[in-house]
Amino acid sequence: MARTQKTAKTAGAFAYLRVSTEEQAVSGLGLAAQEAAIRAECSRRGLDLTAVYVDAGISGKTLDRPELQRALADLDAGRGSVLIVAKLDRLTRSVHDATGIMLRADRGGWGLVALDAPVDTTTPHGAAMAQVIAVFAELERRLIGERTKAALAVKRAQGVRLGRPAVLDRSIVERIVSERAAGKGWSEIARGLNADGTPTAQGGTKWHPSTVRYVAMSHAA
Repeated sequence: MARTQKTAKTAGAFAYLRVSTEEQAVSGLGLAAQEAAIRAECSRRGLDLTAVYVDAGISGKTLDRPELQRALADLDAGRGSVLIVAKLDRLTRSVHDATGIMLRADRGGWGLVALDAPVDTTTPHGAAMAQVIAVFAELERRLIGERTKAALAVKRAQGVRLGRPAVLDRSIVERIVSERAAGKGWSEIARGLNADGTPTAQGGTKWHPSTVRYVAMSHAA
């Protein structure tokens, strides 16, 4: 989804914009703000913004994004002098990928600028800071992942059912309740369900006494 504005024989600045969800892609949420910030910076620096590349509704987990790859190829070919992003995480959250892009910029003779951090590889100090910022961007992503895992583990320990709610046919529930009312034990009921190949709520065919008891108690509640 590129909007490319070519200026003949001019290696100007490239803007790269990205949003990560289909909802944002449809609404344009975030894209206008990113572009406005980049245009303002180009004006401040006296740079000509000659191309705008947009990956809408695409995750930033990898660099395998059509418009990003197109922008990088154009920069390597000398059609642009600097790639500007409003935020570093619009480009990548991976320290490995960020480092790779910085090395590619150095080899190709073009610069990389992120407006939300002191990242400007056109200077030695900026290039060093770019690597530091990329390290902490990946650290933050990993910390978020660890906190999410820890929160889910606590919920599981508390007995909270996660994921899509299981659905059990009402006739099976009624069978379990009626057999229990008739005096059958949990193990006996489970053996009967297994013998008949009765599916569980998760689509399996292995019933356990504890599962049968849970179904009966849930229905009674």
